[in-house]
Amino acid sequence: MKNLLYLALIGILCATPLMAQKNTPPPPESKPDLELTCDEANARIEQYQNKIDALNQRLSEAKNGVELTEAELEKVTKELFDCEEEILRLIGATKEDLEAFRQRLGVLEGKVRQMKNLPNDVLADRRAEVVELENELNELRNNRLSVIPEFYDRIIALAKDIRGLYREKKIDGYVVGTWAQDRDCLWNIAGKTEIYGDPMQWPKIWQANTDIIRNPDIIHPGQVLKILPAGPKTDEETKAERRYWRNKRAVETE
Repeated sequence: MKNLLYLALIGILCATPLMAQKNTPPPPESKPDLELTCDEANARIEQYQNKIDALNQRLSEAKNGVELTEAELEKVTKELFDCEEEILRLIGATKEDLEAFRQRLGVLEGKVRQMKNLPNDVLADRRAEVVELENELNELRNNRLSVIPEFYDRIIALAKDIRGLYREKKIDGYVVGTWAQDRDCLWNIAGKTEIYGDPMQWPKIWQANTDIIRNPDIIHPGQVLKILPAGPKTDEETKAERRYWRNKRAVETE
């Protein structure tokens, strides 16, 4: 600011008018103001004035652009409002219904986010809560407000997240119950949902417990059976099953 005042003072004190110095090139920017001649000072002042004029022009253009943008924004906002009003009219809902749906969906998303942070074993124990979340989501999907673009993609993503919360509870041991009360045999135990959910997997239990099960047809209440992870039968388990059936047929034909 001091330098600009100094330049202006030089321009006033110099005998040659500023307008007469248009052909004088401005001095290098590295040259200090105190070393300028009258012509150089006027040329530098003119240079600054040109910059100011250019900046004022840009400012004016920017203001005009802002006014046009604000007008366009107001127009688009009104069109959006009208579209939302028409959608609500078509599905027979009110703004209060829309806000209630929005809040309910947001709360459900929050619950799912919290569940996603839980370890697998905890999720397996809280399977009933996952089912409740899915039921609540299904209720929202049956609401006509779910077709609104604001909610559609969120509901699809939420359904995927909830399906990803299901975990099977890992069981590594099973205590044999009585036949009279529990109907426990290797076939029935393997068929239990929390074990394998497939009675044909009974050889897996047998082969994992050959130290206490000699005859797979005979197990005793109170025995603690090791339960291996679910999966296809191994070659050894398949061979043992075939051997069992061969021996079974051999006994029957005697």
